[in-house]
Amino acid sequence: MAHSARLQSLFTIIHEDDELLVVHKPADLVCHPTKGDEYSSLISRARLHLRTASEPRLVNRLDRETSGLVVIAKTVGAARELGKIWESRAIQKEYCAIVHSHVAAEQGMIDAPLGKDETSIVAIKDCVRADGAPAQTEFFVKKRFTRDGELFSLLRVLPRTGRKHQIRIHLQHLGHPIVGDKIYGGNPDLYLALVEGRLTEEQRTRLILPSHALHAGRLQFHWRERDWDFSSPPEPAFRQFHEG
Repeated sequence: MAHSARLQSLFTIIHEDDELLVVHKPADLVCHPTKGDEYSSLISRARLHLRTASEPRLVNRLDRETSGLVVIAKTVGAARELGKIWESRAIQKEYCAIVHSHVAAEQGMIDAPLGKDETSIVAIKDCVRADGAPAQTEFFVKKRFTRDGELFSLLRVLPRTGRKHQIRIHLQHLGHPIVGDKIYGGNPDLYLALVEGRLTEEQRTRLILPSHALHAGRLQFHWRERDWDFSSPPEPAFRQFHEG
């Protein structure tokens, strides 16, 4: 019964057919396995769900703490075709994010090239740099609000390119880091503390939310003579924070 119950809670399925599986990846779950059991990554959970000889392939990926939509191809053909769609950027991605402070502009386009942050103690950290790869992120303010005397904004975010950590870096560059971001929130030692298992309760309280407040909520693309449109709402902690 316990094994069956765990299978039931692998992930929330948004859509499934013979070639496609679209799921809501929960926050704090890696896409690819590092260490841990067969439930510790999204791809291993997909294998458990499918229980076939067919190897599931992730068409898109999300950072560990980012929740939201992930497309999984069940066949080699579907993976190849969808991969080309992603590579050609013929896809619309929509995120929502909660950031620190009130964003002054109602909307805007962040156009800033990204590359490796060679000065950071965090090996995976990137940054805005003149010689980086082109990157553009559009944003719209959905709501400005206050919690316990602190100012926050809820944003609708449309990445126009797909660079690593793009939304997180661009919003930090704008002066409004994402709530709970352990790498780009201003103190990268928080990320090292998390990885090394030494994150204190005081640090967790300072981060406000257990995972950073970024959610991949909608995907739209054209494939096999059909328009596909998937959506999934943010998780309870995210919603409760901005709804009050």
